[in-house]
Amino acid sequence: QVQLVESGGGSVQAGGSLRLSCSASGNSYSKFCMGWFRQAPGKKEREGVAALYGGNGRPDYADSVKGRFTISQDNAKNTLYLEMNSLKPEDTGMYYCATDDVWRGYYCLLPSYDYHNWGQGTQVTVSS
Repeated sequence: QVQLVESGGGSVQAGGSLRLSCSASGNSYSKFCMGWFRQAPGKKEREGVAALYGGNGRPDYADSVKGRFTISQDNAKNTLYLEMNSLKPEDTGMYYCATDDVWRGYYCLLPSYDYHNWGQGTQVTVSS
């Protein structure tokens, strides 16, 4: 079982930046897919914004964040990052990191139900 803890959320003005971190501990750090999801206020579903294949760091991004967000990993620290630049009010939400325990291929921007391990989330609020 992997335990995930997110940090780095906060309140910023539009155009600002934040860096989210997801620290992993437990049995194994994922060698498969790892991703960041967000849940907008009032919405039930979690939207995948960025993910990468743990084996080689190959990233995938949602169209809404391409060119603004960067996902990366530090295997030595068992940490997943999400660098968020040029933030917009529509980026507001609870951000979760997640890892998968099953091989599903190299494309990792998968639906939330494909991910097995979740953190508790960190809030990001972007004001206009």
